Amino acid sequence: MNTAKKSHAAHRATQRKTSAAPPNVDPHAPWLVVGLGNPGPQYENTRHNVGYLVIDEVASRHIPTPTFSAHKRTNANIAETILSIGGENKKTILAKPRTYMNESGGPVKALAAFFKVPAQHIIVVHDELELDPGRVTSRLGGGDKGHNGLKSISKAIGTKDYQRINCGIGRPPGRMAPASYVLKPFPKTQAADVAIMCADAADAIERLMAD
Repeated sequence: MNTAKKSHAAHRATQRKTSAAPPNVDPHAPWLVVGLGNPGPQYENTRHNVGYLVIDEVASRHIPTPTFSAHKRTNANIAETILSIGGENKKTILAKPRTYMNESGGPVKALAAFFKVPAQHIIVVHDELELDPGRVTSRLGGGDKGHNGLKSISKAIGTKDYQRINCGIGRPPGRMAPASYVLKPFPKTQAADVAIMCADAADAIERLMAD
């Protein structure tokens, strides 16, 4: 990645706004923001767990003392809160599935059903190999680009029409297998850039909810 200052400017220039939710969606319906990752200390701060890091960033902005509790009926750790965005208070569930990445669909489906969240109010944050490191984009619907977490969610909830926040981690160097690359921690030298990427992703989430 570039320096933090250059990276921040690049992120701002490359973020993309998704389409607004269809008019038939209840604007007062709750929002479900899901950060994808793998559970367990061995996966902390790995590239595949950037979704967890972004959820922590959102929580730190809006909850004085962020606490995630196990929601036994959905197999996820969640924090319920009211986010004040765009002059409105929005009921929001911040979630980290406690399943492995390729089984993320089960918790997302259960959370959406339990809290009565329409698909268009589901925001999924995930790592993206096809984006340069640090770049953040957003989109509504589309393919999974080989991401097993997205594939699981689309199958479980029966639609691809949910919001995605894509956090760029870049391609692996040399002949390193992508499966190995995504499970490696971010280098400590990139800590500042990762923090900026998480902040930009949190900004993108807030913009989606404000539309």
